[in-house]
Amino acid sequence: MHVISVSDLNRTTRQLLEDAYGNIQIQGELSNVAKPRSGHVYFSLKDEFAQVRCALFKNKSGLTFDPVDGLHVIAQATVSLYEPRGEYQLIISELILAGEGALQHAFEQLKKKLSQAGLFDAKNKKPLPAFPKKIAIITSATGAAIRDILTTLKRRYPLAEVCIYPTLVQGAEAALKITEALALANKHAYCDIIILARGGGSLEDLWAFNEEKVARAIAESTLPVISGIGHEPDITIADFVADLRAATPTAAAELSVPNIADLKQFISGAEKSLLELMQRHLRTHQQSLDLLSKRLQHPGQKIKMAQEKLLALNKALISLITNKLAFFRHQLASTARMLHAVSPLNTLDRGYAIIKNPLNNDIITSSQQLTIGAQIEVTLRHGTAIAKIIKLDN
Repeated sequence: MHVISVSDLNRTTRQLLEDAYGNIQIQGELSNVAKPRSGHVYFSLKDEFAQVRCALFKNKSGLTFDPVDGLHVIAQATVSLYEPRGEYQLIISELILAGEGALQHAFEQLKKKLSQAGLFDAKNKKPLPAFPKKIAIITSATGAAIRDILTTLKRRYPLAEVCIYPTLVQGAEAALKITEALALANKHAYCDIIILARGGGSLEDLWAFNEEKVARAIAESTLPVISGIGHEPDITIADFVADLRAATPTAAAELSVPNIADLKQFISGAEKSLLELMQRHLRTHQQSLDLLSKRLQHPGQKIKMAQEKLLALNKALISLITNKLAFFRHQLASTARMLHAVSPLNTLDRGYAIIKNPLNNDIITSSQQLTIGAQIEVTLRHGTAIAKIIKLDN
């Protein structure tokens, strides 16, 4: 018989275990959890009949929860053997919570993936209409959520028309039905906004709203989406992707529309402010009108003043003409006297006569212009005479 050493046995056993099992998934309860300063985590994984030692090294931890005794987990592991002690163990590469814990892990993984893809970015959020005319509601047709939403919309904003797209909100087919309802609402393009809602429940109940297909359908919606899923603490992937997240279905309805009571109060206040503003403007313009009225003369008064001015101008013109005429008469008389003084007629009055040649009407001023026997015309003060030259004395 061949004799082997303990080291050889343990080494061979480790190789056989690793080759036989390779990577496995194993479920159990955490026990004897130890967290030394090295950063590694050591614990036992047990069920009601057995247990196995496990090691989760620091460089492989990637934990999304704090491992403590009593937690039920699912481990991705390699079966191995710790050769120095001859103890077989599991080398853990991934550790997640079982049951709802597994769902939470899947939630965190998808949340991280979609966040990195930009589906949660604020820049991608679509603005909500201030006064929606038509509202699409995607939810169960028989749940409490639809009743709460309709009651709230009727109370707050009865002017809006409601379109219900009924869908499954829980179960294996719910995610597909929700994406179909979102696509149909967008295809119809009849509404201004979408409310995606359901009532509260466990993480498993709400899981359809944590599916990637639902998240991407919300992101691809051309209509803005308000999510109102579960109760106040419930958060789903759909809430992160939606353009606005409401804590409950009722809150989603409240956020989707204005409050008609507030609008009436606002309109009443605005009407009052507008009336006061108009009255202030009227008072200001009335004061301006009064000032202008005081400066503005009545047309009759302006005509009377013009008539008075015209009469004054007429009187002044008559006076001016009269004075001018008197002046010109005086000037004319003076000139006439001056002309009379030098007038030939005045000379005739003193006994002189004017002699002209009757043939050419030339004035004769010298005897040299005459001949014996020639006729001359003699003009006297009164009348004329024709004379004949009988003698000349040069």
